[in-house]
Amino acid sequence: MPHDPGGVLFIALGLVLVVAGSLWRGRVLRPLSAERARAAVTRDRSRNLLRAADMAIAEARRQAAQGEPAIVTVGDVRRTACRHYGYDSVGREEAAAALRRRFEAADCRRDCMTDAFN
Repeated sequence: MPHDPGGVLFIALGLVLVVAGSLWRGRVLRPLSAERARAAVTRDRSRNLLRAADMAIAEARRQAAQGEPAIVTVGDVRRTACRHYGYDSVGREEAAAALRRRFEAADCRRDCMTDAFN
């Protein structure tokens, strides 16, 4: 009974890949460094605080009555960051900086008020 050359070739290729994988042993090309991990955490926190400021601004605009300015506080940003991202401690200066950036980016001077500039 003759063997199928395609099947034998498929099995041989599989064995070659298994041997190559066992020799390589899954080594990481770039090991995780503590410095890169800290930088990633800092980037994520900064981005999440900006998102929390956006959410606080949007919520204040929704709650404002017709013709009244929306009032967004640093405390709103801190509460939103805690509620949505689980940050237990967000400093007032850190939250105020995020709120100032988003306040100016969203052109809030025409319809919002904030204590972030105090």
